[in-house]
Amino acid sequence: MTSKTNSIQAKLERLYGEEHGTQTAKKLQRLMAQWKEKLPSPSAPPRGIPASQRDAVMICYGDNIREPGRAALDTLRRFAEKRLKGIVSGIHILPFSPYSSDDGFSVIDYRQVKPEWGSWEHIRAIAGEFRFMADLVLNHCSAKSEWFRCFQAGDEAYADYFITVEPGTDLSKVFRPRTLPLTHEFEVKGKKKQIWTTFSQDQVDLNFASPNVFLEFADILLFYVSQGVRMLRLDAVGFLWKEAGTSCMHHPNTHEVIKLFRLILEECAPEVILITETNVPHKENISYFGGGSDEAHLVYQFPLPPLTLYAYLNEDASPLTAWAEGLPTPCADNSFFNFLASHDGIGVLPARGWLSEEQISTMAEEVKRRGGRVSYKSTPDGDIPYELNVNYCDAVSESSLGEAERAAKFLSSQAVLLCMAGIPGIYIHSLLGSGNWIEGMELTGTNRSINREKLNLTELNAQLDNEESLRGRIFGGYARMLKARGAHAAFHPAANQEVLRLGKGVFGLIRTASQGEALLCLQSVLPSVQTIKLPGKWSSQKMLKNIINGAQVPVSGGEIAMQPWEVLWLEVLE
Repeated sequence: MTSKTNSIQAKLERLYGEEHGTQTAKKLQRLMAQWKEKLPSPSAPPRGIPASQRDAVMICYGDNIREPGRAALDTLRRFAEKRLKGIVSGIHILPFSPYSSDDGFSVIDYRQVKPEWGSWEHIRAIAGEFRFMADLVLNHCSAKSEWFRCFQAGDEAYADYFITVEPGTDLSKVFRPRTLPLTHEFEVKGKKKQIWTTFSQDQVDLNFASPNVFLEFADILLFYVSQGVRMLRLDAVGFLWKEAGTSCMHHPNTHEVIKLFRLILEECAPEVILITETNVPHKENISYFGGGSDEAHLVYQFPLPPLTLYAYLNEDASPLTAWAEGLPTPCADNSFFNFLASHDGIGVLPARGWLSEEQISTMAEEVKRRGGRVSYKSTPDGDIPYELNVNYCDAVSESSLGEAERAAKFLSSQAVLLCMAGIPGIYIHSLLGSGNWIEGMELTGTNRSINREKLNLTELNAQLDNEESLRGRIFGGYARMLKARGAHAAFHPAANQEVLRLGKGVFGLIRTASQGEALLCLQSVLPSVQTIKLPGKWSSQKMLKNIINGAQVPVSGGEIAMQPWEVLWLEVLE
């Protein structure tokens, strides 16, 4: 047996006991052998994360862009090939399987593509042109799935797929992300039973204490790889393992499952990047790096969206700088998936510790004034904001500004995302300069719909082709920054990052590549001109080069002038 095989068996025995663990290991080895025959022969295992400075991912729904008479996934592919080549390397399509609620995160059938959007052929076509990222929604599935219907009917093959909670079970310690009931009543084999439902009545939790469930998802994982998936997001994975008497968050067995997925990928598809989505405090979040190279390659940076928004709303980058200073030094084996906007709102709880409750509440009130909504969480001390539902462009750049100023302010905020160590994930409505979709929110009655607009391809192309429009300005500016980023080794995910304290009006850092190439990255959060005292070797130069547009920036007395919301990525002239 190889060392990986031994490691897999040992972990499965820890999860399921010696007898069941050994049996499960044998079944898993057979499963992996079957898939290895179908998958391309893996190349030599990459050293560190298989990514570079050229990697950036656009996040979208499969039907964000629509065209009459054409499958939405085909429309997305055609748009991406025309507009995104050389700008982003990857596309993350949010859950694209048939679903019953939660805009995709209540999966009915993991092995199918939502037929209204297209087929696996369309997925493979996109994966042939871009690094394809998909979600593995593994905490729960739809109550309308075949799995759950079989469970309710008493089918022995699915008898242990879900979690029946017996009367009197003490679940008082279980962490609750929402105020909804933890269990809901369903009819199972003709009797009323309470079934574990972390997120909603339509999302029934899967029982990973069952080897059958683990093997099912190991097979789905490798099936996704066979369809071209090269980045895999483990959705809400922190809730995975259930044990009464515990919080059921970050359970040691959850980490074991992730380590097993990592081992499976290293054996069958070492080029695939594993990403954990855990919206929790920083220390808990980075625990999903495991020992450094045995769990996630990337974890999400959840404090980044609210702290960046605060910087631009309040003309004060100090909290953002203080947080960034405490981030671990980048390394070859793991890094961050940085983002500012997503299909969900802007979670503000990760900013606690850097922003006061008053600062968070003030930010929430300003979002309301800019057309957004605020979702609240109940606490013993009363309701507090937990999510700001707003388009990020409308949140950052007030509508009273002219379009050129709005674009400049918004792009400055996005430059924060692009300059930081890690791989950037860019939500489609940020890349395309969209605004609040009030109509959609009113149509669905869901706050999060405000940032999930469906766009007509013809209208979108016309707006993007108009370089003076807000969309045209933002998309063009984003493209220039992404091209500059992809061309410089200092933006490699593992390149060193030194955060600078240059005053509250600017967010600044130095990125340094392994061969010594360095960039000074400055993002102004002010609507006025400011003078910045430069650090180190940059202060002794007469002239510096902004790699975004090639412009030369004069230095006087070790200082430079920054224009309102200006972005400067500076290198020393040869």
